[in-house]
Amino acid sequence: MPAMLLSIKPEYAQRIIDGTKEFEFRTRRCREDINKIIFYSTAPESKVVGEAEIEEIISGAPSTVWELTKHAAGIPRKFFRKYYKGRRLAVAYKLKNVIAYDEPKSLEDYDINHVPQSFIYLKKEPH
Repeated sequence: MPAMLLSIKPEYAQRIIDGTKEFEFRTRRCREDINKIIFYSTAPESKVVGEAEIEEIISGAPSTVWELTKHAAGIPRKFFRKYYKGRRLAVAYKLKNVIAYDEPKSLEDYDINHVPQSFIYLKKEPH
């Protein structure tokens, strides 16, 4: 299953895991063949904490994307507006089948030796 690893703040990673955040927002869309997201929780956790399948990708004007996702965005509108300020395109990944890892993994488990700025396509997944 082609996957990408996303850097995400710990509070948002937790909201995805607990189900209060059903969308992950980005400024760029991933490749068409990607259907899974692996979540790297940034400092202070600095671990890969879980994964989810991509159910749907919504993209468009930020105001349109907000209207379609606000019911389960897991972030306040003010934060959303600041994130997309000056941008014409918003991308929202609708998540399903979220799995929290019992034992968080390191980036080295994925043959990654640096924290991705936004996301990185995975060449392999650990066993």
